[in-house]
Amino acid sequence: MRQIVLDTETTGINPLDGHRIIEIGCVEMINRKLTGNTYHQFINPDREVEQEAIDVHGITNEFLADKPRFDQVADAFIAFIEGAELIIHNAPFDVGFMDHEFKLCGRNLPMTADICSVLDSLELARKMRPGKKNNLDALCRVYNVDNSHRTYHGALLDSEILAEVYLYMTGGQTALSLSEDDNQGFSNTEVKIKKLNNKPSLKVLRASADELTKHEEFLDSIEKKANKVIWRNLTSPS
Repeated sequence: MRQIVLDTETTGINPLDGHRIIEIGCVEMINRKLTGNTYHQFINPDREVEQEAIDVHGITNEFLADKPRFDQVADAFIAFIEGAELIIHNAPFDVGFMDHEFKLCGRNLPMTADICSVLDSLELARKMRPGKKNNLDALCRVYNVDNSHRTYHGALLDSEILAEVYLYMTGGQTALSLSEDDNQGFSNTEVKIKKLNNKPSLKVLRASADELTKHEEFLDSIEKKANKVIWRNLTSPS
């Protein structure tokens, strides 16, 4: 099973207002294991980035000035995600921007749903933790994922953090926590016990005649100082 954990950063909130993608970050998982394969791209949006957005992700207009445009990277991006299950926190936001960018390319590129399935990790978290905060920072606290290096939102960094959070969310409880916000119950992970069919027999070492004699002499010395020696009343195993 191939999964791609994906995040984007944008010039603003709504693509219908002309806002564009300026960063894409993806990390690949196969069979729930991170492969180390990533996709990361900054993009020139051909418009100004709103200051409110810069305050969130720290990506400035000057930084993006020499970056490629989305149409120049679209084919490589599609090739990376095609056929995978995308894991996105608040998926409608990112998928809406992605589909908007595909349309703007003007060359009949497929929409996200045509090439990928999508799992919204925010929706999953809301089902698991109804009525609680389920943004990425809150989930990091719940699942004890270190995000102390996250000064700004960044697409690749957030994808890496989300991948770790997602694995904790879907793999059962991995650490004991007594906090009210982490009352998830016990893990449903099956514990498998492996039976060794060809294990070697244990070697039994028996006392020699000389050792038995010395043992009796030791018990005699104890018996002189006590009324009786209880070990002599025990039946030896056969």
